[in-house]
Amino acid sequence: MVQIGQNLNKFDRILLTMQITQSLHTAILVTDLKRSEHFYGKVLGLSKIDRSLKYSGAWYQVDNYQIHLIVATTVPTKNPNEKWGRNPHIAFSVADLDTAKLELLNHNYRIQASASGRAALFTQDPDGNIIELSQQ
Repeated sequence: MVQIGQNLNKFDRILLTMQITQSLHTAILVTDLKRSEHFYGKVLGLSKIDRSLKYSGAWYQVDNYQIHLIVATTVPTKNPNEKWGRNPHIAFSVADLDTAKLELLNHNYRIQASASGRAALFTQDPDGNIIELSQQ
C-alpha cells in the first residue's frame, strides 16, 4: 500500500492505478428543504435516514447509495438543453414507469419522455434539478 506523501520511483508510478469501488452518494443543492423533502420523500418515495451533521439538509437511502439534500441560498440549475436528458441529472431505476409517471403528474410535476425511445422519463425537482426515472 502506498502512503500519502510517499516518494515513488518512476516505475512504481506507472503501475499504480486508482480503483473506484463504489459510488456512495450524490449531493443535491436545494433552496427549500421542506418542499424538497416532500418531493424526494413523498413523491419519489425515498427513505429518509438520520444524519449527524449540523448544517441544514436531509439524507435519503436508495439501496447502498445515498442522496444528500443540502440547503443553499441559490441553486445553479441552468439547463440549456431542451431535452432534459442531455443536461446534468441523476437517474433512478423504478419498478413501474407508468406508476411513476402518474405519481409525478398527480403532484403536478412536469415530465419529458426519453428522446431515445427507451422506457425512461425525466422530471425536475422543485429547484430544477433533473431526475431520470428508468424502468430496467
